[in-house]
Amino acid sequence: MITVALFKGFILGAGMIMPLGVQNSYVLSQGIKRNFHFTAASICILCDITLIALGVFGGSQLLAQQPQLITVAGWGGIIFLLSYAAIAIRNVIQNSYQQSDQVKALNTRKQIIVTTLAVTLLNPHVYLDTVMILGGVGSMYEGHSKYAFAFGTMLASLTWFMLLATTAAKMAPVLGTPKAQRIIDGIIALIMMAVAFSIFNMLLAR
Repeated sequence: MITVALFKGFILGAGMIMPLGVQNSYVLSQGIKRNFHFTAASICILCDITLIALGVFGGSQLLAQQPQLITVAGWGGIIFLLSYAAIAIRNVIQNSYQQSDQVKALNTRKQIIVTTLAVTLLNPHVYLDTVMILGGVGSMYEGHSKYAFAFGTMLASLTWFMLLATTAAKMAPVLGTPKAQRIIDGIIALIMMAVAFSIFNMLLAR
């Protein structure tokens, strides 16, 4: 039963984390630039572990009782995502890209940490996926099975983000060219705007 709970947690966690979104786009971008990409991946993992633990062990009920927390994070997320998209669009229009080995120094570790935290914690979908959905499913388990389910979902986050950061860095010679960087920035801008729009629709429906 414990093994089954762990496996279900891993599969469900992977299903929630792997679809291309804001976190994945940012880690992918930093991996291609080889710009503290493991720092970004580690922050995403730590945030996921914290939120999943919060949800599985009672936080899902607390969040359901405090919907204004999602609203505050949602509006903050919309502002941040549109600002990030605007920067990416500006880069695409100006087309002033350099080779990846010259770009690496543009962002400091502190900037990467702050941006990764913003990308993660200002996106209400993160709370819905980790605290509400994963936490809600995990709360139905009892005893050791609950811990196994939580561990499985956390393991999925660890595996995915480390794999994403490593793969992106290895593909940097191909994806780090100015042309590829311009295409990637365009895709990231579209993703950021799409997520911002989905958050806006979600807030209107509340």
